[in-house]
Amino acid sequence: MKHPSEQDFALSVDEQQLLALLQGMIRINSVNPYLDPEGNGERELAGYIGSVLEGMGLEVSYQELTDKAVNVIGILRGSGNGQSLLLNGHMDTVSSRNMSIEPLQPTFADGKVYGRGSCDMKGSLAAMIAAVQAIQQAGVALDGDVILTFVADEEYKSIGTEHLVKTLKADAAIVCEPSDLDMVVTHKGFAWVKVELFGKEANGSRPHEGVDAIVKAGKFLVELERLSARLREKQHPILGSPSVHASLISGGTELSTYPDYCAVEIERRTIPGETVADVEREMQEMLGKLASEDEQFRAEYEIFFVREPYEIDPGEPIAQALREAYVQRFQTAPRISGFSGWADSALIHGAGIPTVIFGPHGAGLHGAVEYVEWSSLVQMTHVLANTIVRFCKSNENQNAGAM
Repeated sequence: MKHPSEQDFALSVDEQQLLALLQGMIRINSVNPYLDPEGNGERELAGYIGSVLEGMGLEVSYQELTDKAVNVIGILRGSGNGQSLLLNGHMDTVSSRNMSIEPLQPTFADGKVYGRGSCDMKGSLAAMIAAVQAIQQAGVALDGDVILTFVADEEYKSIGTEHLVKTLKADAAIVCEPSDLDMVVTHKGFAWVKVELFGKEANGSRPHEGVDAIVKAGKFLVELERLSARLREKQHPILGSPSVHASLISGGTELSTYPDYCAVEIERRTIPGETVADVEREMQEMLGKLASEDEQFRAEYEIFFVREPYEIDPGEPIAQALREAYVQRFQTAPRISGFSGWADSALIHGAGIPTVIFGPHGAGLHGAVEYVEWSSLVQMTHVLANTIVRFCKSNENQNAGAM
């Protein structure tokens, strides 16, 4: 039996409605307050989105996380006989302090919509809503539920999606991060590590009494560079090699004193197949080697924050449904790719929900001039709507409601 297609259900995206949704979201300041103390947080935007979802007749609920951080969830219920699909996007943005355009005044020009969050990722939030509206307007009755999740804090620690996956289940998910219309099936993870090096404080004129913690940190940094070279020998077919770098260093009190303390904070980017245990082993080996070579070398480390890498088999049903919807729209298969960065997809996939990433073209993410390419956002909405129909209608009812 053939899969339902966009033509079967006469799905049509209301572009004016899509644009109005996006412009309305851009006008609302949702800067993450963890990144900018003057950030508004997601509460106001969550209220705006929630009112739109209620107007569509969806079941709407809110998850209060902090005084400023709120998740909003809208569910379009199916008949109960099909697979459920979760669409995920984050409402928070980075700071707009250094933008060279007006961040909260959406401008539509030259086929682009400008403004803070236009691409990362309010365009995708609007597309998620517009895809469901297209299905409703076509009168398509789904068998499985469509769960729209608009989350807080992805740009900092992802407390929104962390909470979400503890309370919601679905058969599959699409994270709608901007992907240039590629189907993203993998991305890197990371671990943040603090290394503390201990010396002995002494007057600079009495070197026999002091142990320079900053010099000891130099020895550690040499070993870190060697680790970096070894990591470049590892390769993932899409993501390339893992990496490590020193991000922050602090130590010392004054010019005439031997420093008794130095701290180095590092970031270790991981690829699928690597775990926090690998990072633990690397740290232990480096510090153990240095201690065996230098009896005055004393150091401790702490891995204080970890996000796992992500990867899905392109043969998973949700990936196949998205691929078929894309082919139906473009008469060619989507490019399979990966992110060098991290996204909430790792949390959702790690909770046992097979997840792919799909989103629009754009530029200026976190930059001075941010925009989303309008035509790609419209195309994304079509593909999302078609994917929902393919995934959320059971085989027995694939042709029900054809027009």
